[in-house]
Amino acid sequence: MQNWNLIFGIIIIASPILFSMIAYPDSIAWSWNEGRGGYFFALVFVVAELIGLKIVLSKKRLLTVIPMAILTIGYLISLEYGLREYLVESAEQFDVQLIYSWTWMWDFVVMAIFVVAALTIFFGKRWIRIAPAGPIFLIGTAIILSLDAFFPYDTLGPLQYVVPYFVQANVWIITVLDLGTAVAKDNVMFLRGDHGSMALQVFWPSAGVHSIIIFSLVIGAFMLKLNIPRPRKIMYFVLGIIGTITVNLIRIFSLSWYALKVTTDPVAWEEYHKIAGEIMFLPWLFAFILVVILIESRRMKKLEQ
Repeated sequence: MQNWNLIFGIIIIASPILFSMIAYPDSIAWSWNEGRGGYFFALVFVVAELIGLKIVLSKKRLLTVIPMAILTIGYLISLEYGLREYLVESAEQFDVQLIYSWTWMWDFVVMAIFVVAALTIFFGKRWIRIAPAGPIFLIGTAIILSLDAFFPYDTLGPLQYVVPYFVQANVWIITVLDLGTAVAKDNVMFLRGDHGSMALQVFWPSAGVHSIIIFSLVIGAFMLKLNIPRPRKIMYFVLGIIGTITVNLIRIFSLSWYALKVTTDPVAWEEYHKIAGEIMFLPWLFAFILVVILIESRRMKKLEQ
C-alpha cells in the first residue's frame, strides 16, 4: 500500500526546486558557481532518501510546510522583480569580491533553510538520520559560494595550499604520457600542444577543493545513517576522500588535455571548464554512495543467513 502522505510530502519539498527548473531553466547551469544546477542534485538526494520510508506524515505537518514552499517560490519569483538587483547592490556593503557567487549563495541559503525546516517539521530531529544528504549538499554549496564570494582566487591560503601539488602531479602525468610540453610554477601551468600555447592558472575551486569539502559533509552525514561499525565508516570516508582527490586530478588533467589536444581558444576552453568539474564529481558522489549501500546490503544479508 502506498504511503501517499509521504509522497505528497516529497512533492511539497520538491516543488520550489521543480518550479525553478521549469520557470527559469536558464538558471540551471551545471557549473557550481554559475547557477542552480546543484538544486537538481539536492532533489535527487532528497527523493532517494525519502522514497519508500514507512513513516506516516500527518496532514497537519503537510499543511504546515505548504506555506513555506510558497514563500520559497515567492523568493525565486522576486529575484526577477528587483530582489537580485538589491543583492548585487548589497555586495558592496559587505566587501564582496565576486558578485555572482554572492547572489547564487543566497539561492542556496534560502533553499537549504526551506528543506531543513520542512524535514524538521516532518521528522523532528530525526531528519539528520533520515534524509541528511540533500540539505547538507545545499548547505555545503552555500558555504563554498560564500568562501568564493569573500575569498576568491588564491586569497584563501589554506584552501589554496594543496593546489601547487595538484599542478605538479598533472604536469608529471602530461610529461609521462608525452602529450605536449608542460611546465609548472606554483599554481600556474604553461602548456604547449597541438594548437599552440596556453597558460592555466589554477585556483582552489578549479582544483576541486570545494568538491572535497562538499563530499566530506555529504558522506559524513550519510555515514550517520549507516548502522555499521565505526572502523568501516572511517574506511569508507577515507576511501571516498581519496577517490574525490583522484577525480579532481582527472579533472585538472582533462582541462590540460583539452588545451593541448582540442583548442587553446579561451572562450571554447572556458565553456568546457564550466562543466568539467561537476560532470565528474557529482556522478562519482552518487556512484560511491550507491556502491557503499550495495556492499553493506549484501553484507547484512550474509550476516542474517
